[in-house]
Amino acid sequence: MQKPLAGLSRRNLVRELTAGVTLLAIAIPLNIGYAQIAGLPATAGLYALIVPTIVYALVVSSRQLVASPDAAAAALVASSIGGLATAGSADYATLAMAQAIICGILFLLLAVLKLGFLANFLSKPILVGFVGGLALDILVSQIAKMLGVQIDSGGEFVDKVAGLVTGLGTTNLVSLAISIVSVAILLLGRRFLPVVPWALVVLVLATIVVVIADLDDQAGVDVLGAVPAGPPAITWPVIDWSMWLVLIPSAIALTLVTTAEGLLVSRSYGEKRGYATDPNRDLFAFGLGNIAAGASASFAVGSSTSRTAAMDQAGSRTQLPSLVLAAGTLLLLLFGTALLADIPSPAIGAIVGVAILPLLGIRDFAQLWRQDRFEFVVGAACFLVTLFIGAIPGILVSFVLALINLAKRAANPAIDVLEAGGEPTDSLLDEAPSGAVTAPGVIVIRLAAPLFFANGTVFDDAVKRAVTAAEHAGNGPVRHLVVDMEAVTDVDVTGAESFEALLAWLEQRGVALAFSRVRPDARRRLVELGLLGDRPVYDTNRAAIQALAAPTP
Repeated sequence: MQKPLAGLSRRNLVRELTAGVTLLAIAIPLNIGYAQIAGLPATAGLYALIVPTIVYALVVSSRQLVASPDAAAAALVASSIGGLATAGSADYATLAMAQAIICGILFLLLAVLKLGFLANFLSKPILVGFVGGLALDILVSQIAKMLGVQIDSGGEFVDKVAGLVTGLGTTNLVSLAISIVSVAILLLGRRFLPVVPWALVVLVLATIVVVIADLDDQAGVDVLGAVPAGPPAITWPVIDWSMWLVLIPSAIALTLVTTAEGLLVSRSYGEKRGYATDPNRDLFAFGLGNIAAGASASFAVGSSTSRTAAMDQAGSRTQLPSLVLAAGTLLLLLFGTALLADIPSPAIGAIVGVAILPLLGIRDFAQLWRQDRFEFVVGAACFLVTLFIGAIPGILVSFVLALINLAKRAANPAIDVLEAGGEPTDSLLDEAPSGAVTAPGVIVIRLAAPLFFANGTVFDDAVKRAVTAAEHAGNGPVRHLVVDMEAVTDVDVTGAESFEALLAWLEQRGVALAFSRVRPDARRRLVELGLLGDRPVYDTNRAAIQALAAPTP
């Protein structure tokens, strides 16, 4: 088993510590904003950076993946719990803790049962649409915060937009000015000096201006307010069993999204930097991290792609920066919470708004439109359902569309009549023109997919067309049909029934059936389903042709 902090040495210790300070500067302002998105106090976002981060960093196989609440997870927390309790209340915080614990249990189950592959059903269109819908919902709330307009941040998207539009007349011009300057600093700073933690710079400068000019009292600029000092207390949410059950669907959605994104990012950086990762161990780490979050007054923890990228750019190749982040956050909670009270909300809104802009997926949608219109429809449907109905319905609709897409592709596999080449040592792999035979009296046909309920009839029709077209083209009667089974990995009962109907049709026309290149597992299935019988099986298509082809006159 890989030891904790793998990759750390004396040579890179200083670089890793420096990267940890950078991560601290990035994570604190973002987590305060994400906690507000989730409808929780700022401490919930800060607590996530302590115990959950330490547990995750010491267990995970990835040397670089940073675990933390992110914008999408925060929005999903808000949308799933908002109808169960009032945002900001003690009951609301308790439900968020319970949700994180359920996520942790689900992660542990995925790890133990090795079910991480389930997240593969969250294809790119689903993730783009789902995260984009959540991001736009978040953006409306952050724009309201930047303008100083009061809206119900826990309401539905349409209600938020209506509240923002009707409240434009109450825009606080000072809040607007702070937001404009903050966005300009963030965008220009990222463009010309990306190594500087501009989010922290914005918070510090905006807070200094608010304090010096007393803008919260004199101009009505909303500020974060008092943040309780002290470390997170280890606790456990106490709620009715019925409420635990209600939280399961949203926890499943959080778990699947984090699994898909987290494992992908973990693997990509491992391959990029030349170290091995273990998906099941990473899931196990997410499980322990989320249970720790739920037990320390925080909320669901996922993977942070942006912070992981920032650490990679800073030269970090270990989990030490995460431990530095945990230590720095603990010190802030012990001795520096007074510094947080006067942070202006417009600056927080600007930081979060700029951070989630890439999550809208505009470029991804444009690319999907160019590459595959059906997958664009899948992403757009997920986006719209997530935005107007809810996150859970959005991901369910997308799963259904993804399965339809899968069935649509599987129902139309490549089915080719193979052409014999002039060289007897060459394999038969090239597609023959319509109406051709592979050799006199013989057709070799290849199915490039498992034979199952979605394509059984399609294969039958293709074989019948190939046989009749060859005879109509003047190639003489077809006496033998060879099915190339190289790409047929499985046969189901429905596919077998369709195949039996095809056998009856072939027998009526005097066409004998044979198989070639049959995989061991597929051969067992043919025997079990009664399709093989005493029919010949050839190791290669060339061998089948030599045995079955009529002699050339």
